[in-house]
Amino acid sequence: MGKGGSSSTSALSEGVVKKILLSYAYVAIWIFLSFTVIVYNKFILDPHLYNWPFPVSLTIIHMAFCSALAFLLVRVFRAVDPVAMSADLYLTSIVPISLLYALSLWLSNSAYIYLSVSFIQMLKALMPVAVYSIGILFNKEAFQSNAMANMLAISFGVGIAAYGEAKFNGLGVMLQLGAVAFEATRLVMIQILLTSKGISLNPITSLYYIAPCCMVFLFVPWMVVEYPRLRDTSSFHLDFMVFGTNSFCAFALNLAVFLLVGKTSALTMNVAGVVKDWLLIAFSWSVIKDTVTPINLFGYFLAFLGVGYYNHLKLRALKATEAQKRAAAQGGDDEEAKLVDAREGEVATAAAAFTKTRDAED
Repeated sequence: MGKGGSSSTSALSEGVVKKILLSYAYVAIWIFLSFTVIVYNKFILDPHLYNWPFPVSLTIIHMAFCSALAFLLVRVFRAVDPVAMSADLYLTSIVPISLLYALSLWLSNSAYIYLSVSFIQMLKALMPVAVYSIGILFNKEAFQSNAMANMLAISFGVGIAAYGEAKFNGLGVMLQLGAVAFEATRLVMIQILLTSKGISLNPITSLYYIAPCCMVFLFVPWMVVEYPRLRDTSSFHLDFMVFGTNSFCAFALNLAVFLLVGKTSALTMNVAGVVKDWLLIAFSWSVIKDTVTPINLFGYFLAFLGVGYYNHLKLRALKATEAQKRAAAQGGDDEEAKLVDAREGEVATAAAAFTKTRDAED
């Protein structure tokens, strides 16, 4: 008996260690790819680096690449099952979400022309504030004084960071704040138009349905704003190595999100996101040589504390909901309880995927 118990314990320990190592691997892959995409986009768009200041064109290239690969994965290789999508659902849900996505991508990528990587990460800390405010506007969030105080604390921290920014650019700040507002609206619209109807899109099916529509919307500003400039820039030739690897990294990031959220938890992704943000700030200061002032860091630290508390409250509410569902399921058949738990896991996964800001194009 002792031998069998020891063997069982050893196997259990090996299984736990393997699971922990895999979780760390998923986190490391996601941080690396997210980090790479952000820095790569900055490199391409910054006038002082690669000097190709055409954010709409870059986003269209990304969307075309991701659309093609998503189509192959869904329709050719059958790696991911498509969602039952009627024409009415597509027009009333996917199209408006795609429009918001296109606007968010356009503005967020445009901000890299004017702002440093570190300051953009600091401004992104306002995402919970925007999501909460728009959620209240659409009756998806209940107004609570303590939650609003937390939102004001985050805003105050970001305001201090902006005050301490050495290379403050008003247009760049407006572009990034606009991107945050459109992205927050998109997240709320996903809850209203898709999640509330029981439809959950993983990163691959999201690209499959949304990326082509998003690309169509982006063609409008591209024709008006960028095409005339590109047409007159006869010296430019598309570097397939640069733009191909950049687009592949953006697509790979979506796969990494799928792995991270599906194999770990919302808490893991939120913690990984904080680590990534601090790494980006350190990289921006030490390698790109962006100026990061003590006031910058102090303001972002205050905002970071507020965002951490916001995530803590969200996760606690999610756990409470899951506990209530389990308690309700205990009165029924065991198999039914398992099905309820599985469904709640899917909801938690979807919530984690869509609560986190979009990194694939940031």
